[in-house]
Amino acid sequence: MKLNYRRIILIGLAFMSICAFWQLFDGLIPLMLENTFGLGETITGFIMALDNILALFMLPMFGALSDKIKSPLGRRMPFIAVGTLLAVIFMIFIPIANNQNNFVLFFVSLGMVLLAMGTYRSPAVALMPDLTPKPLRSKANAIINLMGALGGVYTLIMIKLTVGEDNNYLNVYLTVIFLMVVSVLILLFTIRENKLISQIPEENTHEHLSDQTVSETRKMSKPVLKSLILLLISVFLWFTAYNAVTTAYSRYVQNVWGRSGGAFAGSLLVGTIAAVLSYVPIGFISVRIGRKKVIMTGIVLMTIAYITMAISNEYNSLMFIMLIVIGIGWAAINVNSYPMVVEMSSNSDVGKYTGYYYTFSMAAQTLTPVLSGFLIENTSLKYRVLFPYAVLFSVAAFITMIFVKHGDTISANGIKTPKT
Repeated sequence: MKLNYRRIILIGLAFMSICAFWQLFDGLIPLMLENTFGLGETITGFIMALDNILALFMLPMFGALSDKIKSPLGRRMPFIAVGTLLAVIFMIFIPIANNQNNFVLFFVSLGMVLLAMGTYRSPAVALMPDLTPKPLRSKANAIINLMGALGGVYTLIMIKLTVGEDNNYLNVYLTVIFLMVVSVLILLFTIRENKLISQIPEENTHEHLSDQTVSETRKMSKPVLKSLILLLISVFLWFTAYNAVTTAYSRYVQNVWGRSGGAFAGSLLVGTIAAVLSYVPIGFISVRIGRKKVIMTGIVLMTIAYITMAISNEYNSLMFIMLIVIGIGWAAINVNSYPMVVEMSSNSDVGKYTGYYYTFSMAAQTLTPVLSGFLIENTSLKYRVLFPYAVLFSVAAFITMIFVKHGDTISANGIKTPKT
């Protein structure tokens, strides 16, 4: 059984367009809120958290809704097409509102874009497991993550090339809108969802899966349900650790290691490159030794890096190495965690399980900046509490993962899925 790389790359265009937008959102919206509209940190933080708050409700709802849709385009494609169309229509008004210093137009446009993005993120992500045989989903998810990273890189390059000192962001928004429209049009014209999904059961005929106790009638046994709950708790825990570090790292470099300006960016870039380069190799390794082992190795790597950074008193070359370790560890987790969740679903409810995954990851990303920020502000350790905080939640994630027994590419009786 071989992975259809062309198909996965085309499916990945949807995720690439999504990641291109979120890079734009994370990079430029705070600048508009602060520089154009003069908002303080608290209000800015709340607006920036709106996407996570909306995601808690919208992603599971629209993921489950897309499971039930039947259309000539398929289950997921209508959401991807309509969601993208609505998003790009309202996106254009954001830089216009910024140029006109019109906060009402800005806020309404941003809200409509976030709502539109929320309608199709889960269906877009669910398209991969829909059209990929179960044993190959870690490999496929590695490609999907790589496509997402390329979308983020595209936006960063466009920001670099088109944004000047006049804070006019219209051109960069147009370039991202162009990418989103072209990506989804290519997807719609090349991927025939209904035709391809009918081929997947045939491709899965000879597989031996770790979750054979899960039936296609949505009835889940208690052992599998236990594994699913523990896996989702693990997702929450490692996102709680990782997102706290990424949120506060720039301030940590300044306040603890005494490096000002953009000094932090170099090590973050190195870590990001390490993650991107490791996605595909990790996908192949996961097929060979199993998803769970790779995830737990990733947790161990990240925990070691957190401990090393916690005891370090200076920003030096070792920190670059630790960011590489964190990047590889995070890739090991990211490539395999979502496929493990949907492995425990049936073909009829992949969207719902995609929503479960995003509910727990988004809940962590909503909570952890507030919780870690409170501890930084109100404990004697101040910023020094950041990495012990990350270690605590990483260790907890490792413990809960020990008891996850389903969702792997290797069955409980030791039978492996066919190697490619």
